[in-house]
Amino acid sequence: MTLHNPAPVRRRPLLRALSLLALVMLSLLVIGIADAWRALGSLPTGERLERMAASAQYRGGKFVDTLPRVEPDTVAAGLRWLRGVEHSQPAAPLPVESPTTSELEVPPASELRITWFGHSSLLVEIEGKRVLIDPVWSERCSPSSFLGPARFHPVPMPLDALPALDAVVISHDHYDHLDYPSIVALTARPLRFIVPLGVGAHLAYWGVELERIVELDWWQSTELAGLKLVATPARHFSGRGLGADRTLWSGWALLGQRRRVYYSGDTAMFEGFAQIGERLGPFDAALIEVGAYDGMWADVHLGPEQAVQAHRAARGGVLVPVHWGTFDLALHSWVEPAERVLAAAAQEQVTVVTPRPGESVDPLAPPPPARWWPPDVPWQTAEQAPVVSSHLDRLSLRAQAQPAAASAP
Repeated sequence: MTLHNPAPVRRRPLLRALSLLALVMLSLLVIGIADAWRALGSLPTGERLERMAASAQYRGGKFVDTLPRVEPDTVAAGLRWLRGVEHSQPAAPLPVESPTTSELEVPPASELRITWFGHSSLLVEIEGKRVLIDPVWSERCSPSSFLGPARFHPVPMPLDALPALDAVVISHDHYDHLDYPSIVALTARPLRFIVPLGVGAHLAYWGVELERIVELDWWQSTELAGLKLVATPARHFSGRGLGADRTLWSGWALLGQRRRVYYSGDTAMFEGFAQIGERLGPFDAALIEVGAYDGMWADVHLGPEQAVQAHRAARGGVLVPVHWGTFDLALHSWVEPAERVLAAAAQEQVTVVTPRPGESVDPLAPPPPARWWPPDVPWQTAEQAPVVSSHLDRLSLRAQAQPAAASAP
């Protein structure tokens, strides 16, 4: 009897295909890591770390938030992100103002002008000084140049077209506020970088000279020839994938002899707004974050209604909504932050302006708010999707208090 062996299984083509796929995936991973590596930044060490450890906010090897945070359910949040929401991005190009260098070189007659470049990137011109806040000029707010949330609109003007600057101010080290390519480009300018504690480690890693970096704890200040900049408390967190809360987060108060501006940075509701208003206000304008919120993470972002409450507590003058309209960072309609803040401001009788990306406003002669976004994009009201930070029973916001004479820290 003759025995016949079964035909050999042809595994080689399959193995080759799998090997090729693995090689491609490994190559993409290596390219991705190489692309993002420098943007990740660096953790604080040495004298910088010693100074951080002396802060009242630094405990157990990291900075601690002002109030306990209720963290979102990871599974529930992940499922919602996978499902996504409708209208989270514009369906058509947005109107963008394109200021020129010569236009911005003309000093504002009121000694105060604010130009919104989108999201939280702002130029504040105050009493002859120009302060650039949280500049993000990259296409994506991400360590990667090809992955991550992309812009809704073009950058209103090239970074190198900005007029002479006196300082760059950073609120914290998240990618939508601290942008590696933008910082590297700005190092060519003779200016100072003013940041919260620990953030200087990233800047130094990227080539900014130590003598140009000023790192401050909450309530500490520095001066620019008569303009005082004060780091103010905020309720948020930090990190670029190198460990959570290893650097401090803050807002900023810009205090001139006659004009005052407050920038909230990223924050949830907390008692610090009333303290900021009492110690540093009243302000001519308050630049308050209003977007990227959700009820699941209400302890790190305000939402529109609480933004109006925070503005009143801080004695903010004219409200300039920021942190919206440029990147898809949450699960709400992209127009919702603006619509809800207009509704809340009208109810609370707060003056609000809504500049287009690239548009300048004078808070001492504020234009009426303009709905430059499409009127037919659906959005949810505060009643439909409430955002309320936790532990507010501990607060004494005193939002109804009348403005009093400001006192420096």
